[in-house]
Amino acid sequence: MEVTGKIKVVNPEQQVSASFRKRELVVTTEEQYPQHILIEFTQDKCDLLNNYNIGEAVKVSINLRGREWVNPQGETRYFNSIQGWRIEKMAAEAPAAAPMPAAPAFAPATNLNEDEPDDLPF
Repeated sequence: MEVTGKIKVVNPEQQVSASFRKRELVVTTEEQYPQHILIEFTQDKCDLLNNYNIGEAVKVSINLRGREWVNPQGETRYFNSIQGWRIEKMAAEAPAAAPMPAAPAFAPATNLNEDEPDDLPF
């Protein structure tokens, strides 16, 4: 799956434990009702965000993750997360090209002879 939009936030890397690190990115979609999507990059994928800045248009490849958790009272809860695994800059939109000039109009044929055989195959 992919999310496209402009970068709103690039958080610094967080060292969650001795063996786990993550970095969060917020992408604002460009649609009628823009959405602010929080995407997590983990472990070696954190470094993918080093060359990106706020305001850049990007396309982020994501995976949806879900997990189950049972609290000490025995209640089951479910959580979702969005994990990024690739990010790329969107090509800047080229300015609108000038319309192609219209082809010159041909004058209608005036030397038609209805008596000549039509040898066209169609």
